[in-house]
Amino acid sequence: MNPIRMRTLRAITVAIAAGSLALTGCSDSSKDSGKDDSKSKEDAKAQSKPVAYGDAQASNGPAEAVTGAKTGGTINVYQQSDLSHMDPGQIYVSDAGQFANLIHRGLTNFQEDDKGNLTVVGDIATDSGKSSEGGKTWTYTLKDNIKDEDGNVITSADVRHTIERQYSKVIFDGPTYVQTWLSGSDYRKALPDGPYKGKHLPDSVLETPDDKTVVFHFKTAQPDLPQALAMAGYAIVPEKQDTKEKYDKAPASLGPYKIAEYKAGKSLKLVKNDQWDEKTDSVRHQYVDGYTFTNTIDQSSQTKRLIADKGEAKNAIQFTDSVDPAQLSTVIGDADAKKRTIQGYQVYVWALTFNLDSAKMKDKKIRDAITYAIPNQSMVQADGGRYGGEVAGGLLAPTLPGFDPKYDPFGKLKKPNGDPAKAKELLKEAGFKEGTKLSYAYSNTPRGQAQMVIIKDALNKLGFDVQAKEIDRATFYEQVGKLKNPYDLYMTGWGQDWPSPSTVITPVYDGDLVADGAPNYSHIDDPKVNALIKKAVTQEPEEAAKTWEEAHHAIVEDTNPSAPVYYSKQMQLFGSNIGGARFSTESSYIDINDLFLKQP
Repeated sequence: MNPIRMRTLRAITVAIAAGSLALTGCSDSSKDSGKDDSKSKEDAKAQSKPVAYGDAQASNGPAEAVTGAKTGGTINVYQQSDLSHMDPGQIYVSDAGQFANLIHRGLTNFQEDDKGNLTVVGDIATDSGKSSEGGKTWTYTLKDNIKDEDGNVITSADVRHTIERQYSKVIFDGPTYVQTWLSGSDYRKALPDGPYKGKHLPDSVLETPDDKTVVFHFKTAQPDLPQALAMAGYAIVPEKQDTKEKYDKAPASLGPYKIAEYKAGKSLKLVKNDQWDEKTDSVRHQYVDGYTFTNTIDQSSQTKRLIADKGEAKNAIQFTDSVDPAQLSTVIGDADAKKRTIQGYQVYVWALTFNLDSAKMKDKKIRDAITYAIPNQSMVQADGGRYGGEVAGGLLAPTLPGFDPKYDPFGKLKKPNGDPAKAKELLKEAGFKEGTKLSYAYSNTPRGQAQMVIIKDALNKLGFDVQAKEIDRATFYEQVGKLKNPYDLYMTGWGQDWPSPSTVITPVYDGDLVADGAPNYSHIDDPKVNALIKKAVTQEPEEAAKTWEEAHHAIVEDTNPSAPVYYSKQMQLFGSNIGGARFSTESSYIDINDLFLKQP
């Protein structure tokens, strides 16, 4: 299995979740106050700060108190559908990742201050990790008094079990970074049954010399390990609690809350976990008594209830859903509702991806012409206007360290609705034939359909004959992820796994990772880009930043496998009795760690 095959699931979930948005009523966004626009550059700057690695002091609990916080009461969570997974090893998408901070804990976690600065700290470990041998070896020491919900003390054996179970076929939806770094792209062959038949990875790969120590041994330097281990997918699964496939429906908690009741597809209730010790946790709080998830409320109904702010809605939040675009103008025009929103950039970039294996997409002048012709601003307007997105100059989101808001090789900031004259000039140079058919694949979601209409119209005006091919949203990324897919171009969305370009450029643009099911949807295989990726992944973050920038420029300017279209933005509503609500730089959603009820 390709080492980053499962990463596709994040893109799929983004497409499905976002594709459920109603794309009507957005034209009024142009009439909104310019106040939010003036904040865009500030928001981008705040969200693109480098991530720090914390020491033992930064990792000590309790977490810094939230001003005005009170204890007690239950927060209501509005969701359109059930959580994708609850087993940490299977978690690789937004809803489950948000949920994980309530019940799961890993070796590390992201600590975020009130200005959006991120620090990787030790979660159940005493710090963010100690590296040696030039970053090839990482050592973690466990904190005292870490227990699961039944009072079982967590030891290094549980950490080893957590990593090794991801080698088994029990786990198929989670991240694969650490396994691949330890054992290569065919990592499952190293331990095909995971730990379930008594076998383990050799000490030369994963070592547990005592109950409190875990040592990772890599063949090459892995400076991003502390951030990778902060992913929900690497949260601890206690060996005594592991029920294999069944664990996904009833996981054991190490966090501040535990599952009290779960009705698949309907609801979920969390209550306090009395085995969680705030003195060991520098990130989470346990202000409320619990959370009640209702997983049957569509986006439109969520927005209506929260605008009205009556009854139980006063204690409610949107979890990972956004304000319904059809009601955006209502929210923005209602002073009370608008002050109960959180806003910021999401980690996702939408791009028009070219199938480089298609004969019609071989000529870079054709690809550049299409890129110039795209009316980026129209695409933004179809997804909520300024509150739903922002015209993109490149393929790296504003949420990544080192983001350059001025980078714009195709002049989209000056001509956000495209440059048809430039496009036609390039087509003429390429010897373009009027009436050339192009197969454009799109997801049958409201967003996908709106995008299709805009793209088809723009390219038809250039002289192309665009053949729109509808694909069911459940299989869209599976279909365009095939090496021999029959399409010439398609819209794709991608988001980082942690704040590093490595989690965007490597999986999406590394030629060594071209394969069926892999997210290199353009099938780019450029020697220069490949070499820069190999160089960057072994460098320390500050040094790597320059290499990633060079790789990004080479991708966009020299090859152009995907035309940047827009950066996604987020707006969520919460009830008037919710305290501590703020936008999380790390998750791109409401910060689930700091919430409380003003009147419990």
